[in-house]
Amino acid sequence: MTIEQIYTGCLAQGAYYIESKGEAAIIDPLREVGPYIKRARQDGATIKYIFETHFHADFVSGHLTLSEKTGAPIIFGPMADPKFDAIIATDGQEFKVGDLTLIALHTPGHTMESTTYLLRDASGKDHAIFSGDTLFLGDVGRPDLAQKAADMTQEQLASTLFDSLRNKIMPLADEVIVYPAHGAGSACGKNMMKETVDTLGHQKQMNYALRADMTREEFVREVTDGLLPPPQYFPLNVKMNKEGYENVETVLERGTRPLSPEVFETIANETGALILDVRHQDDFAKGHIPRSIFIGLDGSFAPWAGALVADTEQAILLVAPKGREEEAVIRLSRVGFDHTLGFLDGGFEAWKQASKEYDTVSPIRPSELREAFEAGKAAVFDVRKESEYKSEHLVGAENTPLDYLNEHLPEFPKDDIFYLHCAGGYRSMIAASILKSRGIHNLVDIKGGFDAIKEANMPVTEYVCPSTL
Repeated sequence: MTIEQIYTGCLAQGAYYIESKGEAAIIDPLREVGPYIKRARQDGATIKYIFETHFHADFVSGHLTLSEKTGAPIIFGPMADPKFDAIIATDGQEFKVGDLTLIALHTPGHTMESTTYLLRDASGKDHAIFSGDTLFLGDVGRPDLAQKAADMTQEQLASTLFDSLRNKIMPLADEVIVYPAHGAGSACGKNMMKETVDTLGHQKQMNYALRADMTREEFVREVTDGLLPPPQYFPLNVKMNKEGYENVETVLERGTRPLSPEVFETIANETGALILDVRHQDDFAKGHIPRSIFIGLDGSFAPWAGALVADTEQAILLVAPKGREEEAVIRLSRVGFDHTLGFLDGGFEAWKQASKEYDTVSPIRPSELREAFEAGKAAVFDVRKESEYKSEHLVGAENTPLDYLNEHLPEFPKDDIFYLHCAGGYRSMIAASILKSRGIHNLVDIKGGFDAIKEANMPVTEYVCPSTL
């Protein structure tokens, strides 16, 4: 028996490869399916089934492409209604993979079709559950993503999730291994652990949502408390996962076309394509195409692209580091952005050499800012999450979270210089690019972010552990 978690840090997502006696199953595959096919070939195995725990909102699954390439059927749980051929499992239905048995346990609550797959080994013993977004490590799936489709309130979905956990999952043995679909950093939950594998027994001890003495009312209240609005691209990804999408190879071929500066500029003007600069933030600050948006590949690229670009139909042109153009197109496609039209051949240097106009972002070190700030002559805006800000922040700084930057636009000075920072410099550069694209240029980026601010001994509030907020 082989069980392999294929974890993608950018999306905090876990897909799974299971093999026994030359047969394999894939659970919740990502958009590019080559690695799964290659993995099966290494074992001399045939992919027999493709299991989906639910219609994912935060990424586009590779189920359709993988099925086309392997002939393996796609399996969803009860109440799923895909617009393509799939096996809709009944609650308790069994699927054989070599000597192993996978059992569909209908566990609605995160969404109504959510299903946990229980794996029994060759001896018939319960070995593991692949819990999708029903049960995370330290948390459970948020119950507000399916309410429109299911015509239910988030409280009703949370109540349904309460029953699913207690009737289907908690009665299982403590030694059963939990393999969730996401870890810390995913927007599908609130308080996930950084670990990606655990035992059910440990989760029963430490996961707030699995308390043995928890009432239904307590569960509903605690699970729904503090839920932030989901990113706008979530329902668009659900739609693609339910109805189908373009082959990723076609998306790659279109998106990796090299374009000269002249052609790049013409396409941008004619199509209204968003120019997305995915280089390092320091390179963007030194020079970038006017009105381009920065979201660097070396951060949480795909989730930020999904959250901030939002419209998956948006045409995109890329400015990328040499050799990473395909990576950018693939990672955009994972969250449903299939309309990349090409990349700037030769990168930003080619743009400069063509004598095209470019812009910059002014940086400042905290040590250079300290005197003006303490004299009350420097307005500072902290674009970290509200929880980060409440935990510890620069005294006097305003909190304008990047996720909701549009709502805070009126707060930024129209003429006077102001300063931006995040934790380390990645998010503040995204914010700077968005503000500049809106015509707000009187900004300066605090280099190194809050980490550098503390090192410079600027006045900060007393630290409060985020878990107590």
